[in-house]
Amino acid sequence: MLNPGREKSLLRRHPWVFSKAVKKVIGDPLQGETIDIYDSKGNWIAKGSFSPNSQIRARVWTFDANEAIDDAFFRRRIEKAKYLRLKPIADGGLTGYRLIAGESDNMPGITIDVYANIISCQLLSAGADYHRHTIFRVLQDLYPEHGIYERSDVDVRKKEGLPLNKGWVTEPLDSTEVTIEEHGLKIKVDVEKGHKTGFYLDQRDSRLAAGRYAKGKTILNCFSYTGTFSLHCAKAGAKEVSNVDVSQTALDLAKENLSLNNLDEANVNFIKFDVFKLLRQYREEGKTFDMIILDPPKFADSKAQLTGACRGYKDINMLAMQLLNKNGLLFTFSCSGLMDAGLFQKVVADAALDAKREGRIIERLQQAADHPISLNYPEGYYLKGLICQMD
Repeated sequence: MLNPGREKSLLRRHPWVFSKAVKKVIGDPLQGETIDIYDSKGNWIAKGSFSPNSQIRARVWTFDANEAIDDAFFRRRIEKAKYLRLKPIADGGLTGYRLIAGESDNMPGITIDVYANIISCQLLSAGADYHRHTIFRVLQDLYPEHGIYERSDVDVRKKEGLPLNKGWVTEPLDSTEVTIEEHGLKIKVDVEKGHKTGFYLDQRDSRLAAGRYAKGKTILNCFSYTGTFSLHCAKAGAKEVSNVDVSQTALDLAKENLSLNNLDEANVNFIKFDVFKLLRQYREEGKTFDMIILDPPKFADSKAQLTGACRGYKDINMLAMQLLNKNGLLFTFSCSGLMDAGLFQKVVADAALDAKREGRIIERLQQAADHPISLNYPEGYYLKGLICQMD
C-alpha cells in the first residue's frame, strides 16, 4: 500500500514504485514475487515485482488486474516486441538487434538482444530474476534454432540483492563469437566478452550517419571499441580514419571487422592510447582532423556523479573542438541516462566557449529504433548525440 499522493506517477503509467512511496507491505512476499499495488485508500492500481533490497521497491508488470504474470504473459510481450521491430530489422538488413528494451517494452529489468543465432539476455531486476526460467523457456520455444547466453554480470544487480550470473542457458554452441550484419556491413561480436550484452547495437543509426559525412575526410574515432563507426566511414570513402581505444583486444577485433568487410586497411589506423591524453598530445603537436567522433562510456551512474560527468564531457569536447579544422564536424554522444538532452547541449556549448570556437548543431542523434522510448518512461531516453559543425 502506498503513502497518500504517491500513486500519481503510477496513474500516469510510470512503472516504478520507490521505497519512500510505500506505506506498508502486506504479508511477506518473496524477493521478485508478483504483488498487488494499492493506493492509500485501498484502490488497486497495478501488479508488480517486489524488490526489498532496492530503492525501486516495485516494478510494474501490468496495469490490468486480470492479466496473470505467467508463460503466456511473457510470450505476448516478446511476440509484440518482435512485431514492432519488423520494419527496422528489414530496412537495415539486421541480424543483430534489441528484442526487449526493459521498461520501454513493458518488461522492466529485462534486456534481450539477438545476435544472429545467439540470444543474449540481461536480467537486472528482482522480478526479472524471479521469472528467469519462464523467460528462458519462452525464448527457447519462440527461437528454437538459437542458443541463449546470459549476461547478468553487471553491478546493478547488486542493488537488487542479486548475484552476478553469466554463461550458457541452453546447450553451449561452439563459440560465443558470432557475425552480425547491419546496413550491408558485417560485424564480429563476442557475447561472452563484449561490452553490455556483447555489442553497442544502440549506435547503429549514428554509425550510418557518420558514413554520410565521411567521404574524403580525415577522421578521429575516439573510444572506438571494435571500430564500427570506422567501418561506415571507410566504406563511404574517408581519406583516413584513426581508431583510438585503451583496449588492445577491442582494436584487434576492429581490425578483424575491417578485413571481414574487405575494406582497405591502408587508410585506417589503430591506436592504443588513453583518449584524454592523446587529445592533449595532438593539441600540443598541432594535429587536426576534418571530423571527430566522441562516443565515451557512461560517465555518471548516479546523481552524485553528475557534476563530475559534466566536467568530463566538457573537457573532452573542448579538446576535440580544438583539433577540428575549419568547418570540421564533431559527432559527440552521452549514454548517461542522468544527463538529459538540454544539459548535454549546455555542456557542449560551454566546451565551445572554452575552446574559443563557434559552432552549430546540424543534426541530433539518439538510440536506434529497436531501443524505443516509452512515452510513460522518459528514463528510456538515454543516448543523446549531436553533430556539430565548428567554424
